Amino acid sequence: MRRSHAGAHLSEEQREILVMARKFARRELRPGAEERDANEVSMDLGPIRQLGDLGFLGMLIPEEYDGLGLDMLTYLYVLEEIAWGDAAVAVSMSVHNSLPTQTLLRHGSSEQKEQWLRPMARGELLGAFSLTEADAGSDAAAITAQATRDGEGWRLNGSKMWVTNGASADIVLMMVRTDDPEDRKGSRGIGAFLVPTEADGYIPGKKERKMGLRGSETVSVTMQDLYLGPEYLIGEPGLGFRYALEALEGGRLGIAAQAIGIAEAALDYARDYAEERVQFGRPIAEFQGIQFKLADMATRVEAARGLLYRAALAYDADEPRKRKLSSMAKLNASEAATWVTRQAVQIFGGYGYSREYPVERLFRDAKVTEIYEGTSEIHRIIIARELYLERGNDK
Repeated sequence: MRRSHAGAHLSEEQREILVMARKFARRELRPGAEERDANEVSMDLGPIRQLGDLGFLGMLIPEEYDGLGLDMLTYLYVLEEIAWGDAAVAVSMSVHNSLPTQTLLRHGSSEQKEQWLRPMARGELLGAFSLTEADAGSDAAAITAQATRDGEGWRLNGSKMWVTNGASADIVLMMVRTDDPEDRKGSRGIGAFLVPTEADGYIPGKKERKMGLRGSETVSVTMQDLYLGPEYLIGEPGLGFRYALEALEGGRLGIAAQAIGIAEAALDYARDYAEERVQFGRPIAEFQGIQFKLADMATRVEAARGLLYRAALAYDADEPRKRKLSSMAKLNASEAATWVTRQAVQIFGGYGYSREYPVERLFRDAKVTEIYEGTSEIHRIIIARELYLERGNDK
């Protein structure tokens, strides 16, 4: 089949999980990817439920909470395979595994873990994450959605944007302000709340019509006098932004894996098409110009994969450089995916521009990996900042 994932160092358990993921991606996801892409009205939850049945929604959650208790590297192996089958399904898996569940695991109370994390690990509950607002994108600390004390609990008001699974999820990890509007404390005035989507006052908007990842659900969310008891606040009221940044470090690795899966799929399609397409009396794969394109595409995919795996090892080992490597991996993989899918469209020629062939969908899907969970520009800022911090620490 396709990539080896440096298979020589895989354990038997990793091999079995990877084979399971490949079969699922090939047999269940890829055949329906085009149909899911065409549906811009509602979301097909079938594949998500299947991911839960396979245990793929609890990969990073310890066994004591009914998860698989696997390392980040194994999780990324699987996520890449899922993205190869359908990137729109992969983003739901990535958000669930990287953001709400990991924040609950690190900072949730024992009661919150029992009530929410355990069923999320089993795939019985789907999680979502919400930070961005209309006027707070890259400047995420500028959010204005407000949580106000109401007795022992909190009253939430405000609007959020770009919430993956925002209408179909069961629980949303929501970042809102907990400080006084008259005495703002910046990033130290934000809290993290578990918001059940069935709560009164939780109002999801319609599914956004997007350029790519059309099979995934992205909505705006309005909170209108939404009351939550004190048990829905995670950790301390002013530490939500810190929790979000911690979770996003792992989330970036997931987006990098998604990008590599997209790029690998485009490379596979382009390679096969070049062998089948005949021009001037022979397959275009025999022309050096096409061979050079394929060689460059394959090289970029493998280079992105190598950097991602290095970043995953740093994440698991909690190395000081994990933040820089996480940003590098996401930046490199997302830009590689956009470049590789563009080359795939070019190899297909006019057919590549047609929706009858899958590479145009992959091209559309790849673009957002340069935008969400930190734009390429933001990651370059992070990398440069970390470089100077490292130099300061070496003095």
